[in-house]
Amino acid sequence: QVQLVESGGGLVQAGGSLRLSCTASGRTFSTYSMGWFRQAPGKEREFVAGISRSGDTTDYAGSVKGRFIISRDNAKNTVFLQMNSLKPEDTAVYYCAARIPPQARYIYWGQGTQVTVSS
Repeated sequence: QVQLVESGGGLVQAGGSLRLSCTASGRTFSTYSMGWFRQAPGKEREFVAGISRSGDTTDYAGSVKGRFIISRDNAKNTVFLQMNSLKPEDTAVYYCAARIPPQARYIYWGQGTQVTVSS
């Protein structure tokens, strides 16, 4: 029922930066906790970062901590993932997702956007 659309992916050299955006339809964006996930070829989907409804709490996978920043703008129905110091191992399809606290399961998913980091 909620549509999530990612943008901002592309090809970047190692050490570079990208900013991903995810825009949600509907009027209830501020009721969702949001997350970013990624899936590399031959690997399972993994959690990358999460942010609470108000944006006051964030969580990161250890592999991206200190390099990536998740943020949100509820007035724009958008969540962002600022990716800095990119590494080839960051190459994956990145998905945004939404969950409704206190439920832990993410129930809405975007279509994904490809991020490729070249060496």
